Amino acid sequence: MTGASPTSSRPPRPSPAVIRRRRLVVGLIVVLAIALVAVLATIAVRAFSGGDPKAAAIGTGGTPTPTPTSTPLTPAEQLLKTAADPAKACAVSFSGEGVTQAPMLQTEGVLYTGLPIPERAGAVFAGWYPTPETATSQVQTDRVNGSQLAACTDHRRTLYAAWTTPEQNVATAAKIPILMYHQFTTKPEGEDNWLRNNYVYIEDFKAQMDYVAAQKFYLPTWDELNAFIDGKLFLPQHSLIITDDDADPTWLQLAVPVVTERKLLTTSFVITGERKDGSPSPYVLQRSHTNDMHRAGDNGKGRMVNLSADEVAADLEESAKVLGAKEVIAYPYGHYNATAEEGVTKAGFLLARTIEHGYVKIGTHKLELPVIRINYGDTVQGLKENIG
Repeated sequence: MTGASPTSSRPPRPSPAVIRRRRLVVGLIVVLAIALVAVLATIAVRAFSGGDPKAAAIGTGGTPTPTPTSTPLTPAEQLLKTAADPAKACAVSFSGEGVTQAPMLQTEGVLYTGLPIPERAGAVFAGWYPTPETATSQVQTDRVNGSQLAACTDHRRTLYAAWTTPEQNVATAAKIPILMYHQFTTKPEGEDNWLRNNYVYIEDFKAQMDYVAAQKFYLPTWDELNAFIDGKLFLPQHSLIITDDDADPTWLQLAVPVVTERKLLTTSFVITGERKDGSPSPYVLQRSHTNDMHRAGDNGKGRMVNLSADEVAADLEESAKVLGAKEVIAYPYGHYNATAEEGVTKAGFLLARTIEHGYVKIGTHKLELPVIRINYGDTVQGLKENIG
């Protein structure tokens, strides 16, 4: 019997190409395993280090990667972020010896409002200036206050405090005139009625305002006048305040364009029971001439001296709601007494203007501010004699 050769049980040897492919696959598996182990180790280190990337990098032997940090906002930048109208927002900062006031948000193109009046022991505040150099020289025409429209560069501005001594403040002996106007007329001969004396010829008014503008009088705000009376603020001798009573149509039509064109801060004392409109000009402050007390009371005098202090205060509160301000009032007809003054104080007003002739000085009674009344026939020469 012819026998067959036995079949071998050993599998055939792989070819070299197959062997190379297997080795490559094994190598890739090893690399992936090492990478996975590294990732798991990093996660573990971070877990033990409280998630600190720097500690994790150190634990894995790597180089720490710094975490980017944002630059903190300055106080002015923080303030700008709160602005209702970012396009017109102006963050005003304050600098100088003894100055701790935080920045204030102002509106470009609108009068500066509420600029602070800082206090420092042994010194009297002498105003805000645009640079440290001007604060040192204290040239009056460089001084910045609420008679000017706010202006900034890139929505920011810094004002610098000036100071003087109490002795110098007293020695200056400034006398501040408050000009009082009423109605206006285009007739050179004046009006022919019982209020004739109230009507200033508009061309005389223009000449008077031209003089004020050309002479560059300093125009204090009411809060500045309040601090001046207390001896806490220096005002130059060359200062004055311009006011008008009643917001008469002739004031609105004839006089407001004059002060606006010359950029002169003016206060219009408004009877709010008769007028509730906003200010007719960026340069006109509207303040209280009472709400409903500009009429005669039982004894023929103004209601302000016929009512109780609480009734006076209630009327003035109503007026303040319309105007949004409580700085100063003008007594109707100039009538006032101790009860009226009590009512003014109860309502939260600081100042009150009479019709009595005189000038405001350090120590003047704040509820009895005198005036320089301007009547029909008063020329620019008369104004010069009254205000210098």
